[in-house]
Amino acid sequence: MPHEIPLNELTLALARIKGLLLTAEKVDQALQQFSAGAFDAFPGSTGAGVTLFDEQGRGSSPAATDPLVLLVDETQYKLEQGPCSTARETKRTVLIHDVATDNRWPLWTRAMDSHPVRSVISVPLMAGTCCLGTIKIYSAQPGTYDETTAWAFERLAAPAALLLDNIQTSETPRRFSKVLTAALTSRDSINRAQGILMERHGLSPDSALQELLRLARTSTEPMTAICTEIIARTRNSSNGGK
Repeated sequence: MPHEIPLNELTLALARIKGLLLTAEKVDQALQQFSAGAFDAFPGSTGAGVTLFDEQGRGSSPAATDPLVLLVDETQYKLEQGPCSTARETKRTVLIHDVATDNRWPLWTRAMDSHPVRSVISVPLMAGTCCLGTIKIYSAQPGTYDETTAWAFERLAAPAALLLDNIQTSETPRRFSKVLTAALTSRDSINRAQGILMERHGLSPDSALQELLRLARTSTEPMTAICTEIIARTRNSSNGGK
């Protein structure tokens, strides 16, 4: 059954998220807290996160509540198709009732066969007519979300869009660029670590990402730190341990 948020609960969730954004000292902290707030607002979700797009349309994930979100997002970026890309291109919310039966993105849908992702909502973060990115939630069960859930999620996404718009038009636009650059660097680290695992263990691209996901879930370190360590160890090994 889709989770419908009563208006009073939606108001409380919206107020809480606005408070988190206003008190956050850093942009990346605000985006992470917003992702956490969105995740908490929709019981039945397995993860939430934010995607930002640069001027070339390259996506990156500066905030996520679970390593699975990073993995699912990275697959979208590599294949250049999926709900986040479509939400950006159409500037409209994308709702997926069941990934297994949705045929809008055949390559991405096929890649999700081995992941616990069945229901999705991806909402564009609009600043006027410009789409800065998307905010999304994932669920492992089909039919978790419906149009009412999507409407509620759009109401929660508005503060994040306002935050990003203010950052871009403020006197310190470097703050936004710094977050985007860090996210792209993180994405590059994941790709490099994935390639190392593929070469080292003869894994397929998907299996290598699954291994990174496993390492992240069994460690207290974020996935970016794990990827950095894998890259560093490989570099040290190539240098003879020096």
